Amino acid sequence: MTMLKEKVTSNFSHIFEDDLINEIVNVGILKKVKENDLLLDIGQKFDMIPLVLSGAIKISREDENGDELSLYFLEQGDTCNITFGSGLNCEQSKVRGIAERDSEILFIPLEKLEEWLITFKSWRSFVINSYNIRLSEMLEAIDTLAFMKMDQRLYKHLKDKVKVMNSVILNTTHEQIAQDLNTSRVVISRLLKQLENEKKIKLFRNKIEVFYS
Repeated sequence: MTMLKEKVTSNFSHIFEDDLINEIVNVGILKKVKENDLLLDIGQKFDMIPLVLSGAIKISREDENGDELSLYFLEQGDTCNITFGSGLNCEQSKVRGIAERDSEILFIPLEKLEEWLITFKSWRSFVINSYNIRLSEMLEAIDTLAFMKMDQRLYKHLKDKVKVMNSVILNTTHEQIAQDLNTSRVVISRLLKQLENEKKIKLFRNKIEVFYS
């Protein structure tokens, strides 16, 4: 319990008061997930609120043909507001959450969402701010699809991954990138070679080094 409180305090003491941190520690369920572990699947009912203590979670959508599109990443100190609405309305999840790297997630029972909205002003601010952040990320994803060429989308995707992974060396395959961007591996391979010729990346076997200022 002491170690869990230290982790929660380290992540949220600048946001939450001591009483709320104690509540979170008392009701929270800590789960450690490995890279590529499935945290939440489309169609699943979810009755917990995730708080990311470390690592990164990729949130994605899937169309009727099974094609997947990456929407945004949850990082340390984040929560996923999409699960709030689905859980409160007893709906199935419309998104998938997969660990982008080894992560620690603290799960809070969904009923605490409404209770804490009334009890703690800091929790209300956190939830509202999280909604705003996720909305901005969703709009950015829409803008990327609507206005960027695929080579621009690809380079942006790689730069976003560098930030999430905190490393300019990405362990990934052309197929994985193609799935994230909902396109073909052939297209991604061609555009990666183009980016390499432009000195923006360096290709290795199942690895990509990304250069950017």
